[in-house]
Amino acid sequence: MLALLAEIGRLAMFTWRALSIGLLPRWYPRQWLLQMVRMGYFSLPVIGLTAFFTGGVLALQIWIGSSRFNAENLVSSIVALGITRELGPVLAGLMMAGRVSAAIAAEIGTMKVTEQIDALVTLSTNPLKYLVAPRILAGIITLPLLVVVADIIGIMGGFVVGTQKLGFNAGSYLANTVNFLQPDDVTSGLVKSAVFGFIIALMGCYHGFHSRGGAQGVGRATTNAVVSSSILILAANYVLTSTLFAE
Repeated sequence: MLALLAEIGRLAMFTWRALSIGLLPRWYPRQWLLQMVRMGYFSLPVIGLTAFFTGGVLALQIWIGSSRFNAENLVSSIVALGITRELGPVLAGLMMAGRVSAAIAAEIGTMKVTEQIDALVTLSTNPLKYLVAPRILAGIITLPLLVVVADIIGIMGGFVVGTQKLGFNAGSYLANTVNFLQPDDVTSGLVKSAVFGFIIALMGCYHGFHSRGGAQGVGRATTNAVVSSSILILAANYVLTSTLFAE
């Protein structure tokens, strides 16, 4: 219990320092743009494939369940709702956690154990401002953009399965999707994804900065970054869902 509380305290202090220092000038726009490309653009293939097959599987499962109650016409509506509210942000966040958080922890952890971070300090460069702030900002911005793409591809996956396998009319399927979706369904997923992007970047930076012990320490930091990011994403998803959709 003491170790857990100490870890929470270290994380809280690291978060506060990263945010308070990162909001002050000097900023590094080149680093920020570089991290946006690495975290956003290079994550498109895995998130797009995940969203497409998730939409297809969701359409199949909903059709199997709704057919027992002669409610097959609800397939398109529930697919769109499930993708935009939950599965799009959560699966995109988990995929990005596995790819980006591990990469951030490995990169910063290697810099830590090889004393490159100490070299930045000797050059009068704040490591939190140069390494952490651009990654956190990129995570907050890029994941919502990826979720928009994931929502479109996921709904398209459900559309392909619904029209090609389940026999739905293409026009009716799209009309039901458009008529059922509300702006709050999409914006709630974008709010979630911004929080998830912050968590992913923060966990990668935190575990990378606190890695020690050579190559084994970097490996532990990478594993801890992915596990902690995934758990916090699922926990934050519950809190945000209960807050955003509280009646």
